[in-house]
Amino acid sequence: MKELRFHRDLYLGEAVDAAIRTFEPWAELLREATDSHWIVRISARSPAAERRVAGELANFALGLTMREGLRT
Repeated sequence: MKELRFHRDLYLGEAVDAAIRTFEPWAELLREATDSHWIVRISARSPAAERRVAGELANFALGLTMREGLRT
């Protein structure tokens, strides 16, 4: 299982949610929230697939956040 942490001061929650919806066909994605982060746990058919989904999901969430504007 791979884990990503998205700091709430940098990432929009809506962007993280949209990224999760986009990559759900390729992995099991579980989202949790803490006071400072959104946490996404990724389980896929292999460690290589988990790494690939994690990288793509992180890039997608960042791109959506940049398009919508960073939180200040």
